[in-house]
Amino acid sequence: MTVEVKKRKTRSDKKRDIKPTIPVTLKEHIYRLSYITNTPVKDVAEYLLEQGLQSKKIMEQLSQHFRRGIVIGNTVYMGDLERPSIQQTRRGGKKERITVRVTATTYENINSLAYALDSTPSTASAILLESSFQDVHTVNKYVKRFFQDQLDKQRMKELKEILRYIEQNNPYEEKFNWLEMLNYFVEEVRVEITQFSKGVSRWIEQRRKK
Repeated sequence: MTVEVKKRKTRSDKKRDIKPTIPVTLKEHIYRLSYITNTPVKDVAEYLLEQGLQSKKIMEQLSQHFRRGIVIGNTVYMGDLERPSIQQTRRGGKKERITVRVTATTYENINSLAYALDSTPSTASAILLESSFQDVHTVNKYVKRFFQDQLDKQRMKELKEILRYIEQNNPYEEKFNWLEMLNYFVEEVRVEITQFSKGVSRWIEQRRKK
């Protein structure tokens, strides 16, 4: 059984529903990310699942729970039936269902992951959503893509220069990532998401004049 990470097929690829049950706090944060990027929840969740399957770091983390051997890309992970089922070790707490539509390829890969974890596809996708959302690189990449979709190349270049300047002149030596930048615009600059491109463009022009 293999999980072969493939590129997304064309839109003619029929999508399948998956309805994982996830912690309420995770669901709230997915909805929050959906809201501030003005993107449907199902698209945010689909992105997290696809990125999780493609992330070697996330797969290596999950491989500690594999009860069956599996090949992911070019990496072979050994399973061990002596390991406790991840369904038995998952944290308790209040959970709610979320509906995600994924391509046939992603659905097949999730089924393969479920085989390795000795779990249901619903549980495997819930675990994958949680692991992906906890990975700063994955969420940061999503937010960066949002900026790229909203701004032209020149403004994106200017924004990167501003980020670099902030990092170089930050006395606390803190990294200022794209997620923090988005939060800054929404919370501090009060940029409306529906007018995000215009709002950020005005902010960039103001910074250039200083």
